[in-house]
Amino acid sequence: MAPSYPAAAPCTPELAREIARLFERQRQHQAHVRMRTVRARRRQLIRLREAVLDHRETIRAALWADFRKPALEVDLTEIAPVVTEAGYVARHLAAWMRPKRVGTAPTHIGTRAEIRYEPKGLVLILSPWNYPFTLTLAPLVTAVAAGNCVMIKPSELAPNSARVIRRIVEEVFEPEEVAVFEGDHTVAQALLELPFDHIFFTGSPRVGRLVMEAAARHLTSVTLELGGKSPALVDESADVPQAAAKIAWGKFTNAGQTCIAPDYILVHRPLQDTLVEALREHIEAFYGPDPEAWRRSESYARIVNDRHFVRLRALYEDALSRGAQEVIGGPWYAAERFVPPTVLIHVPDDAAIMQEEIFGPLLPIQTFDDLDEALQAINQRPKPLALYVFAQEARRIEYVLTHTSAGGGCVNDTLLHFNHPDLPFGGIGPSGLGKAYRYHGFLAFSNERPVVYRRFEVPLLRQLYPPYSERARRLIDRLLPFF
Repeated sequence: MAPSYPAAAPCTPELAREIARLFERQRQHQAHVRMRTVRARRRQLIRLREAVLDHRETIRAALWADFRKPALEVDLTEIAPVVTEAGYVARHLAAWMRPKRVGTAPTHIGTRAEIRYEPKGLVLILSPWNYPFTLTLAPLVTAVAAGNCVMIKPSELAPNSARVIRRIVEEVFEPEEVAVFEGDHTVAQALLELPFDHIFFTGSPRVGRLVMEAAARHLTSVTLELGGKSPALVDESADVPQAAAKIAWGKFTNAGQTCIAPDYILVHRPLQDTLVEALREHIEAFYGPDPEAWRRSESYARIVNDRHFVRLRALYEDALSRGAQEVIGGPWYAAERFVPPTVLIHVPDDAAIMQEEIFGPLLPIQTFDDLDEALQAINQRPKPLALYVFAQEARRIEYVLTHTSAGGGCVNDTLLHFNHPDLPFGGIGPSGLGKAYRYHGFLAFSNERPVVYRRFEVPLLRQLYPPYSERARRLIDRLLPFF
């Protein structure tokens, strides 16, 4: 078992040697792991599920210590997604692992074909701090289900969570199958030097580019779950109170530190005042009647560290200096990294808050007069990880969906597409590469291996072998229309 290191420690020579040694052990052990039966893989997933449930109180305490995440929010956004993922994958794994028969084309008469699913091999999971359990252990579920050996590097920004993740993994798996390495970014750099067969990274686009560069040196495949500016479009046909409730929930959960949180609102101009008042009502219903109550609320998280608090303050002050107006907000408290739910209107395009992913509880609003104007505002930015449409008219909803591109999203709700059991999750372009979770996660960690079996010979086709004759040419002329 790997020795214990402080969660944010740099990669020492001793740790680098341990990483390399364990990587080699996993490489040698992979031949055994890949042959593991459906029953054995299911058993591991159920053990992981039970371990997460057994550590429920420890997980809650860790996230409270890291950024005061409310206990119920931990249950809903950290524990429930992992146990649901493990249970769902365990139930469906036999069908997913079974070779998939495909049809026979006219060009392949006399054969049958199938797709076989084999593990990619050695996998690296680099996970973020904002949902440390969900975004570490849910990918682990599908990596293990696909038959891989795994190394995990949790974020050092949530050190208490990283320690609990390590404890859970060490209770369930042997280190030659799954290993966790804590430490700062230099530990991730040391891991990225190794020739993994697949890398699963969740984090910022900036770091995602570095991961992709490192992967390219070994021709390693990657899944990149990134972020971006996810818009919420409130159309003139929208149910405004419903839209406000869903946006406030999606935005201020985890104090806005959610990659698929609504990053800004585009609202039909006549509805702006109504929307702001509805947002205020829901914020007060969620967290209390005034900013001091929001601060005391045990349902509202804190910003993860001082650096992110300062970054958010800079975005806020820049927006105000450029003419934005705060219509919902309150005092900020640096000592406890408290940023209140904040709504800004009259926010210009050149404000930094409209250029960068916010990743905090600041919600800028812009208005539009015509739906095409709103779509132009969305399409001039990089393709977002999520797009939320609030409208009641089906034709307008369809118009928005067909004239925009996004990794995913919802109509008249937020966030729900992430944990839908039958949907893939992922970004497009700068917001991500590849799909993940459940069946699509199983595919991400698997090599889809096509195999053709010759069942009986077709003598006529031998005429197409060299040397190419006039008879072969005439045969091709007759067959080509059927290809």
